[in-house]
Amino acid sequence: MKKGTLISVIVVLGLVAGGVFLLRGDRNSVPPETDREVDTEQIEVTHNQTESMNTLQIASTAFEANGLISEKYTCDGENVRPEFTFTGIPNGTVSLAFIMDDPDIPENVKKSRSIDVFVHWVVFDIPPGNAGISAPRSLPGIEGANSAGENGYIGPCPPDREHRYFFKLYALDAILGLSPGASKIDVERAMEGHVIAQTELVGRYNRKGR
Repeated sequence: MKKGTLISVIVVLGLVAGGVFLLRGDRNSVPPETDREVDTEQIEVTHNQTESMNTLQIASTAFEANGLISEKYTCDGENVRPEFTFTGIPNGTVSLAFIMDDPDIPENVKKSRSIDVFVHWVVFDIPPGNAGISAPRSLPGIEGANSAGENGYIGPCPPDREHRYFFKLYALDAILGLSPGASKIDVERAMEGHVIAQTELVGRYNRKGR
């Protein structure tokens, strides 16, 4: 082999070896960034899973979940508010809000009143130390307006068929500071960005002979 040719081969081999080294160097420099991205995604997923693991719960002596509400708490009975217990209130909760509404109202009622649901009860600024709502005791928190234009509770009174009633509990990181008689919309707007956890309980009722 000629001397010039030998030198060319050595140069080529050197370039190839250098390229392999550079490729290995590049390959080794990528994983830390990739690992950081993967770790970030894992943290976000874990964070979302933690948020979704909602321990806040609500229960009532008036009915079981998806069960029939006792007549006592309706327009056919004493029309008194049911009792509720709250558990799993998360750390950092400053106040609780509680809303009861009926989405199954007839279409003519929706149109005549320009509403999507009939609001039966709104309570807000409930101290987080309260373990629930007891019927005979004074109500913790401030009551808002229902769809009948009154402050306080109004029991189920479906005019046509069985309706579902949603009892929604919200844990908030702030006091809403609204005045008595605030509407459900007012409360929901004030809650935006302050909900730590939420849960709901659904009950059903159908008036006799309907």
